[in-house]
Amino acid sequence: MRRVLTAAIAALTVTTAGAVAAGAPGHAAARSGWGRPVVAPAAPGPGSPGLGDSYFPDYGNGGYDVDHYDIRLRYEPATDQLSGTTTILARATQDLSRFNLDFLLGVQSVKVNGWTAAFAREGVHELAITAPRPIVAGQSLTIVVTYAGVPSQTRVNGYTSWTRTADGALAVNEPESAWWWYPSNDHPLDKATWDVSVSVPTGVEVISNGVQPRPPLAESGNRTRWGWRSAIPGATYLAFLAIGQYDIVTDTAPSGQPVVNAYSTTLGTLRPAARASIERTAEIVDWGSGIFGPYPFEAQGGVAGPIDGIGFALETQTRSVYGPGFWRRGSNTYVVVHENAHQWFGNSVSVTDWSDIWLNEGFASYAEWLWSEEQGEGTAQEVFDFTYASYPADDQFWQVLPGDPGPDDVFDDAVYDRGAMTLHQLRLAVGDEAFFRILPAWTAAHRHGNGTIEQFQALAEQISGKDLDALFTTWLFTKGRPELPGASAARAAAPAEPKSWAKIREAHAH
Repeated sequence: MRRVLTAAIAALTVTTAGAVAAGAPGHAAARSGWGRPVVAPAAPGPGSPGLGDSYFPDYGNGGYDVDHYDIRLRYEPATDQLSGTTTILARATQDLSRFNLDFLLGVQSVKVNGWTAAFAREGVHELAITAPRPIVAGQSLTIVVTYAGVPSQTRVNGYTSWTRTADGALAVNEPESAWWWYPSNDHPLDKATWDVSVSVPTGVEVISNGVQPRPPLAESGNRTRWGWRSAIPGATYLAFLAIGQYDIVTDTAPSGQPVVNAYSTTLGTLRPAARASIERTAEIVDWGSGIFGPYPFEAQGGVAGPIDGIGFALETQTRSVYGPGFWRRGSNTYVVVHENAHQWFGNSVSVTDWSDIWLNEGFASYAEWLWSEEQGEGTAQEVFDFTYASYPADDQFWQVLPGDPGPDDVFDDAVYDRGAMTLHQLRLAVGDEAFFRILPAWTAAHRHGNGTIEQFQALAEQISGKDLDALFTTWLFTKGRPELPGASAARAAAPAEPKSWAKIREAHAH
């Protein structure tokens, strides 16, 4: 979850209109000597500068689909200078004369299938590339972008997703972070695999997604190159970098998967609490696998970021990143549960449109309630009752719709808390037997893909045999505090505080 989305970022998303239709508007007809009409092929057209997301219409690009990003970088912590080359392997989905990438740093050159391509800046974060030769639908593309810049000084409306720290940097954020360190097709609809390779001064660590295909390599000039590989496709914002002074702890999970946890050396007295939380990741993933279905990725772990790093946590693929604030009042497994639940809900099954954000945050929040039950610190019903009672009927909280919060409120408390309440109401409506079949069925049906709220409702109705339209409409799409039936209303009127409540609140507080 990201807790720092600003109105400025929401505003920038409308700088480019929605998706642009690709191709020429029609076919020119001619006459042959036989008098038959001859249809001339349409000229290649531009790929759209956005995928038409209802909240962020200029995020992502049309006309091609990415298979893989090979990101090869050099970073200087002393100056925050980042330089490198990203090679993008993609396939054209239409005839193209030009196409866009989402990127902010200064570009030095672009090549497409070995040919030098012209490029220009458009809008806030668009890099428009003119193909040196026409590109036909189905054609394989190798796009090589060489670039350099200072990411922390590269801002959009005063905002950057690159956090410079005293000993390095963090590239961690949602819904956009790739713009600051690698060019991409930046929308969850276009998932791809990654190879990330970063050269840093020797003694500096680099952590990213997936597994290490080889140990860090010594380079000339007292430098070391770190490499990470993600072999399972993911959304672009789920790739991350953590660069600085870290102690790295490796292990093997009960499933046999590698576990990589990393702890900033700046944590000081917060380090024991961070370790007491993050070192339980393998246990939590094993527990989640029994409820949500098989764990969908090739590695597990977590990163406890530096004291001057981020103020939130994010479910970066295979290895979540946590800000230091989560450990100030001791250990907290609830934030670890939340971020790792996202490996199923948000990472493997990603949103089709950012308006579907409830499928990420509501589910990860409800996982905390299930963990509370598992730990004997309050049943999901007790957490529901206390959450419901915590927001008076006239609270603005009830005016944000979890099923359609709007671009300014994508990460509003209502998406998390009312989102979790919705799932509990679904559980009550269909019963435990059906509910705990729905969750793994959802993650299996859309594994490594995308989903919508409408698809989830249809699946829940299919498995339960119940019409759930009124429930979803009331809890996700209707303003105001829903009325509870008599017995439930009486119970929620003066609920006891669950033992887990303080830690759940802390998990959502940053």
